[in-house]
Amino acid sequence: MKLLCSPASPYSSKVRMAAHFLGIELNAIRVDTNTGPAILVDNNPLGKIPTLLTEEGASIFDSVAIMHYFDRLTNGGLYPSKDGKRTDAEVLEALCDGICDCLLTIVYERRFRDEEKVHQPWIDRQWKKVTAGLAHLSAKPPKLGKKLNGGHFALAATLDYLDLRFKDQWEADHATLVDWLAQFEMKFPAHRELKASA
Repeated sequence: MKLLCSPASPYSSKVRMAAHFLGIELNAIRVDTNTGPAILVDNNPLGKIPTLLTEEGASIFDSVAIMHYFDRLTNGGLYPSKDGKRTDAEVLEALCDGICDCLLTIVYERRFRDEEKVHQPWIDRQWKKVTAGLAHLSAKPPKLGKKLNGGHFALAATLDYLDLRFKDQWEADHATLVDWLAQFEMKFPAHRELKASA
């Protein structure tokens, strides 16, 4: 299978980690969404990443749909079978993806607008959502338990993206999450290798 992705994308990172955890081989193809390459727009009308191209010729997007496809492919290898625990994992993933949505909004506001047109109140509003989400996670960090799930990979990808784009702007207030990531790496040693290869 081919994964159209970007090394900096937290959604791509989440999917790559999950695939590695499940033993699913992916051929990661880096694409620049700003240039709208044919391989991307021909397979995803939104021109967004990640987009998965299956051996059967199907294209699957976005990251949540890909994660659930992986779960079905491995007969429940990525999400808990019990309804309550599965819901917890899915809500964790949704929260982390939502935080990443806000972080990307901030990055794009700064990157694609002329400096004098950057709207700081909009950035502040997004950052407030980020800090609220992180505070919620810090107050009750998700248990890693015996088996990792989709929510865990989403949180790891979120923290990686914070480290990449917002270093030294969040760690002091969320030492619990810094510690959580260290524990995650102990359970998923490939994390560091995948992060370095991104």
